[in-house]
Amino acid sequence: MEYNTQQRKLPLPEYGRSVQNMVDHALTIEDREERQRCANTIVNIMGGMFPHLRDVEDFKHKLWDHLAIMADFKLDIDYPVDIVKKESLEVKPEQIPYSQNNIRYRHYGRFVQDMIKIAIDYEEGEEKKQLLKLIANHMKKDYQNWNKDGVEDQKILDDLCELSGGKIKLSAEDFHLTEQRTFTPRRRQVNNNQQKRKY
Repeated sequence: MEYNTQQRKLPLPEYGRSVQNMVDHALTIEDREERQRCANTIVNIMGGMFPHLRDVEDFKHKLWDHLAIMADFKLDIDYPVDIVKKESLEVKPEQIPYSQNNIRYRHYGRFVQDMIKIAIDYEEGEEKKQLLKLIANHMKKDYQNWNKDGVEDQKILDDLCELSGGKIKLSAEDFHLTEQRTFTPRRRQVNNNQQKRKY
């Protein structure tokens, strides 16, 4: 018995080894017309494997591209479309530049730091108090996602003070945060009679 792991790696495994074997057979056909008919049949089979994509634009074009890739661009037929070039597949995409901004506490994230900067410039009053409460509660939720053991409110408020550069100083005595509870769904109780099977 020959396992798939012992066979050669498929260039496009989503089509399976049977379709790859068809493509390999097409490469051995000497008569050009027969080879063309074989290629058309293979593309129809490939399209039938993904019927939900038939209405997608350029779907047929992609199938011919895939046929060329599976044949390692050695299949000599009249392609009805301009197929992808082998060289273009080997070109690596440009690296995406990532922001190098430092995040003081990663478990709070960039969003919290940005919100704290906005809160610093708010005018004193009820709106600022509500905003700080929202930020602190969000920080507590983020902290508990990172550390399941729980956290004291004062620790969150101390972190808030540090992230604000000492401009926001709050006390746990007059600034209570809501308790974050994790929801655990209850198991549905099954009647004992339902558990028994009649044979």
